[in-house]
Amino acid sequence: MRVLLAPDCFTGTLSAPQAAAALAEGWRRHAPDDVLDLCPLSDGGPGFLEVLAAALPAGRLEAVTVTGPLGEPVPAGLLVAPGEDGVTAYVESAQACGLHLVPADRRDPGRTTTRGVGDRLRAARDAGARRIVVGLGGSGTNDGGAGVLAALAPPHVVADPVTGAVVERLAAGGAALRDLTAADLGWLADVRADWAGIEIVVASDVDVALLGFHGASAGFAAQKGATPDQAQSLERCLGDLAAAATTALGLDPKLTATPGAGAAGGLGFGLMLLGATRVPGSAAVLETVGLPDRLRGSDLVVTGEGCFDWQSLRGKVVAGVARAAMDVGTPVVVVAGQVLVGRREAQTIGVDAAYPVASSPAEVDAAMADPHGTLAARAERVARTWSR
Repeated sequence: MRVLLAPDCFTGTLSAPQAAAALAEGWRRHAPDDVLDLCPLSDGGPGFLEVLAAALPAGRLEAVTVTGPLGEPVPAGLLVAPGEDGVTAYVESAQACGLHLVPADRRDPGRTTTRGVGDRLRAARDAGARRIVVGLGGSGTNDGGAGVLAALAPPHVVADPVTGAVVERLAAGGAALRDLTAADLGWLADVRADWAGIEIVVASDVDVALLGFHGASAGFAAQKGATPDQAQSLERCLGDLAAAATTALGLDPKLTATPGAGAAGGLGFGLMLLGATRVPGSAAVLETVGLPDRLRGSDLVVTGEGCFDWQSLRGKVVAGVARAAMDVGTPVVVVAGQVLVGRREAQTIGVDAAYPVASSPAEVDAAMADPHGTLAARAERVARTWSR
């Protein structure tokens, strides 16, 4: 039997390559004669560059130092790959503003910034890129991409006492955006014009809007450390930023409702102000690693992630794999740290079965203590059901 193992990372415990290796180890215990194809994936979040670097042998990884989410320098990478249409650079936003860069006792999405992502856009352009693909996911920020705009502000704007103060507000986190006006952001037209010759692609992990019940603040701020009251306040702050920026640039206010605008704490929206277009992060990776062809040569695909929940249905790896598998008729099995999606919901996106590594609190503790071993054990049990 030919089995394609195509997991995302298990956030906080296993990278995508590590998860694929654990699945393979467990599967081989029961079915040593099955042919396994390991295909680690990413939805644009943590591991985006690692997965793409393995799939693009002509690309080169460059080390850069950027501003982290707390304003401190952090190391990051930049993947630069030549192509028929020129140089494409790949940026993993989590390396500059990821939640993993914020200690648990300092998590405050009202103060964290995406400024480092703007630093990396500059580095990508300086490296000769005419196309920049930015992977979005796993952020510890909720600033609507305001930090990126601050990083790209022209020198004369930064030097001016009035506009320079606005730039500092944009770089200070989401809580500093309250009551911004279009007059404050008139210089954004110069930034947008400066980047008009660069194609920016947002490869986001989710397709949510900037504002609203499933938007950046209401849907995700809590997992970054926000209280319910703070999440409501951040919603207001992002609304003020959006109204001011779209008015200053003469853009349709409905830009806030564009799928992916709310990804990574609204970073998708900030990049769209520069003219970026959005693609599902998982789809961008799936195409690069040649997943459709690998599915055609497989009898079964096993995918997975840390938690298979409602977010998984909004453009993450599991949904992308299931959609691609349906096109070629390959059955799909999910193995996740936890499964919070009902069977009927899973079937609507093309998942045939989903298995949790942990169901009880005790099993969760065991999985966190030994993520590789517990994932391998679950894969062995799944193989007993699915391997011929």
